Formats: sequence, C-alpha cells, structure tokens
Amino acid sequence: MRISELLKRDTMLLDLKATEKEAVIDELVDKLDKAGRLNDRNAYKEAILKREEQSTTGIGEGIAIPHAKTAAVKTPAIAFGRSQKGVEYQALDNQPSFLFFMIAASEGANNEHLETLSRLSTFLMDENFRRKLMEVRTEDDILSAIDQKELEEGEEPQPDLSAPNDGLRLLAVTGCPTGIAHTYMAADALKEHAKKLGVGIKVETNGSGGIKNRLTADEIEKADAIIVAADTKIEMDRFSGKPVIQVGVTDGIRRPQELINQALEGKAPIYKGDGQGKREEGSTGNRKGFYKHLMNGVSNMLPFVVGGGILIAISFIFGIEAFDPNSPDYHPFAEALMTIGGGNAFGLMIPVLAGFIAMSIADRPGFAAGMIGGFMAATGGAGFLGGLIAGFLAGYLALLVKQVLAGLPQTLEGIKTILFYPVLNIFLTGIIMYYLIGPLSALNTGMQNWLSGMGTANMILLGLILGGMMAVDMGGPINKAAFTFGIAMIDAGNLGPHAAVMAGGMVPPLGIALATTFFSRKFTKQEREAGKTNYVLGLSFITEGAIPFAAADPGRVIPSIIVGSAVAGALTAMFGIGLPAPHGGIFAAFFVEGSFLMYLLAILIGAVITAVMLGVWKKKTV
Repeated sequence: MRISELLKRDTMLLDLKATEKEAVIDELVDKLDKAGRLNDRNAYKEAILKREEQSTTGIGEGIAIPHAKTAAVKTPAIAFGRSQKGVEYQALDNQPSFLFFMIAASEGANNEHLETLSRLSTFLMDENFRRKLMEVRTEDDILSAIDQKELEEGEEPQPDLSAPNDGLRLLAVTGCPTGIAHTYMAADALKEHAKKLGVGIKVETNGSGGIKNRLTADEIEKADAIIVAADTKIEMDRFSGKPVIQVGVTDGIRRPQELINQALEGKAPIYKGDGQGKREEGSTGNRKGFYKHLMNGVSNMLPFVVGGGILIAISFIFGIEAFDPNSPDYHPFAEALMTIGGGNAFGLMIPVLAGFIAMSIADRPGFAAGMIGGFMAATGGAGFLGGLIAGFLAGYLALLVKQVLAGLPQTLEGIKTILFYPVLNIFLTGIIMYYLIGPLSALNTGMQNWLSGMGTANMILLGLILGGMMAVDMGGPINKAAFTFGIAMIDAGNLGPHAAVMAGGMVPPLGIALATTFFSRKFTKQEREAGKTNYVLGLSFITEGAIPFAAADPGRVIPSIIVGSAVAGALTAMFGIGLPAPHGGIFAAFFVEGSFLMYLLAILIGAVITAVMLGVWKKKTV
C-alpha cells in the first residue's frame, strides 16, 4: 500500500494558522473529521492528547507526528499540515516544528496499513525529503514528492550480521506505546548511524503490527551489546547476562550515535533477568518449550496465590472458621478477607494459569481461549490438571486456527484478530473442555481420595520428595512444580502436601542464614550481611534468597539445602501437619492443622541440618 492511499488532498493543510501546539492538533483533527475519516472527533482528539502526555511527538528537526490508534477512527488516514513560521510544539530539540503528520489508525487496522504508516515515519528522517516538503507549493506536489521517495527507497535489505565489523555484533529493540511512528523512527536512526560507523546491526521493532525482525537466541548469544530503546513492554529476560543499554524510544531517535558509541566502548551494564522468560528458538514442541509455557502460566498466577493466600491466612486470626456466618467464631472482616482472597483471588488462579500458558504458546490470540478454558476447569471441578490442559489446548488450537486462516484474502486481514480468532479459538477450546470436564473432575476426585487414604509411610515419602523439590532450583521449574502440586491439593481438600512444600521452601534461606551466623568465619562479610536478610526471606517463604549462595558455591550449597528441605518435608508428614493457606510463611504457620510447635520444629530441624552441612563442608575465607 502506498502512502498516497492514506494521505489525500482533502486531508492536507499547506498553511496552518495555528501558533501553538493544541491549536495545531485542533486544525488537523478538524481536517480529518471534515474529510469523513473519523467516527468521533472528540474521542480521537482525546486519544491524541493522551499520547502526547506519554511523551511529545515533536521529534525534532522541524517534525511532529501526533498519532493515535483508536476506534474513533473510521478509516485509516494521514493528515498533513505545514507552518512556514514554525510552531512551538515541545519538540525534543526545543526547536520550532514546521511539518506535521497526524496519523489516524483504526483499532482494527491491518498490518499493511500499519506498515505504510511506519514507512512514512522513516522517510521523514531524510533531511532532503523534509526540505522538499517545505518548498513545494501544492497538494499534488506533496503527493508527488512522497511517491518519488517511495520509488527511491524501495525495500531496504537487512544488514549482514555475518560480516566481521571489527568483531562487534550489535542488536537493538525499539517500541513505543502505540507502535506506529516512534518505533520505526528509532529503528531507522540506529541503523543509519550504525552504517555510518561501519557497525553491523539488527533492529527488532515492537510495533502495532506485531514484532518484526525478531532477534534469535543465536544472535543474542553472539551479540556484544544490545540497545533497548522502548517505552513499552519488551521481553527482556532473553538478554540476561548480556550488556544491555535501556533507554526511552525517543533517545533512540535523538541519541543513536551516542548509544552506539556507548555499546562500542563496553559501557553497557550487564542485564540481570530471572531467566524464566529466555526464548528457546524452535522449542514449541520440546521439553524446554513445555517448561517455558508452564512457567509463564505459573509466574503470572503467583500474585493471585500470594495475595489471596496471605489474606486467607490473616482471616484465620479471627478463628479458623471465622469467615463462616454459621460459625460461633464468625467475624464480618474475616468473611471479607476470605471472600477477597479465597473467593476472588483464588477463583482466578486457574483461569490465569491457563490463559498465560496459552498466551506463551500463541501470543494474544490464545489468551482469551485459555482464560475461558481455565474458568471452565475451575468451576467444573477439574482443578489444576484441567487448567493445565486448557492452557496448552487453547494455545496449540490458536496456532492451528492461525495457520488455517493464513490463506484468507488480504482484505480480511484486519478482522481476523478481532473476530475470527477469538470466536474460533474460544469455541474450539470450550467445546473440547466441555466434554473433558467430567472425566477430569472424576480423576481429580480419585486423586484426592487416593492421597487421603495414603498410609503414614507413603505420606512421609511424599513429604520428603516435595520438600526436596522446593530446594533443587529455588524458584525454578522444579520448585514451582512442587508448589503448584501443593496448591492443587489444598484445592482438592488435602492439606498435608502443601505443609511439606512450605516447610521445604522456608528451609534453604533459613539454613543459610544460620550457617552465616554460627559459622561466620567460613563466609565473607558480604555473605554474612546477605545471611541476615535470609532470616526474613526464609520466614516469609521466599526460597529465592538462597540463590546467590547456591550460584557462588553450588557443589556445597545445593546438596545441603536439598537434604535440609527434604527432611523438613518428611517431618511435617510424620507429625501429621496440614496447611490451609497457600502462602505466608511463618504467618500462615500459626493456622496449621496439627501442632504448630511440631511444624516449627520440622522447619527448624531442616534448617539446622542445612546449616551444619554447610558449616562442615565450606572452607574458611581468606
């Protein structure tokens, strides 16, 4: 699609009357409205002003590109305005703006429209092109200049990253809130200045049309530095351990050479992510892909578990059944806490788990279907197992639907995402889950009955395994698998497994804290300080406090914490402990089923074992 198909004579103003920013916006909005491109003038102007609040669209060099993507736009269009005197538009270079391109993108704008709008943004980086737009006299001359520019530019080839380029391999990511103009202008500015410096660069753009020119895992691994110029959410965990410069998208437009030089000089700080979001290329169908999708669901579910679980634990302060109006211990505040934490936060756990698993697999088209499938599992008694199945089912069905509809005519591209995808994905996931709910619910009930009927010896073995799993990777997939199983058992009415899970998760930081206190000569000053923090982390059931110690000395720390956690988990089962709250650490421990003191004893014994093992194995610091 050519730019002249969106920019017409009836949306041009070659002699703007405005002398200030909002007056310019009013004139251009009026022009679009009178030309019949808008559904709602006021709503469109409000969207334009909201975008300006995020950051000015006066990008400097005499250009301003106000833009908005909204349902108030009837037909995607561009309005052009020119002021010979210049207008103070709060530009990034503090200079007047002369050329104004107002971009109106409809909510359902297809990729072709968005790519055309972004192409205009890149053309404006050319000083000769801007000068020509200032000099021509008529609307036809404007259109002719733009058509000529499109013919000259054609499609720019991607740089060859296999070239040596003095050993530097530079990557970049750009993105702005609306993903129309600034995203691509920053990308072009970085590419242009990298070319001048003789540096090979690849730029990923996160625009309205989706991610383009995506960086691969291999490219990231080999890159010497990465520039992220974005004001929107970017997948950052894939850059963990790499030198990364993070700035706003306008810095990518205004300071590209400075950013490139900073990367060349080795001044980019090392990015420290949590490692959970690192992309595995081609892993959709393998073990890594499975864990990545599962962890995306679990990590997004955790805030509901933590927030809801602690509120449930607080409600127990008034009595273990104080939330029940029929209980003699009834308290209205306890009922409110249980309603918020148990009824609402916990009610959303399984739908959120399924929704984000599906989103990890198929991006946004899978999210709604995953949420619906997860909700059906939660309300139909299929529990966590049903939620897991719903998430993966919705994700892979969404990929299938996308593949099947790939051959539709280009004219239907705009409505695929807002009509075809949600209807088909929700229907297919929902109809399959409709028939799976019964068998899954029966399986859930059977598992609950089997666990309830386990003998003492078997429960001790289960507690030992769950407790040890919590320490293996301290917040990673194995830890989360045990945690999710414990939550599922609470949901099924069996409180024993999660008591082992929480005890096992508290032991690693507590055991390390004890070791740094009683074997202080074997730890550095920095480790002893971190050990004090681990008392709080351990009591709060935050196993991740052990990670720095395990990373520094895995051969001694990891076996020590696994043994201590496994013993603590086994002891909770031996003592017949049950835990009704899914999170809260020591605060939830007050409300265990069984002896509170015996539960604390189990945790203490596990922590002491970890501390002694560490104290014996570690060598004295120099």
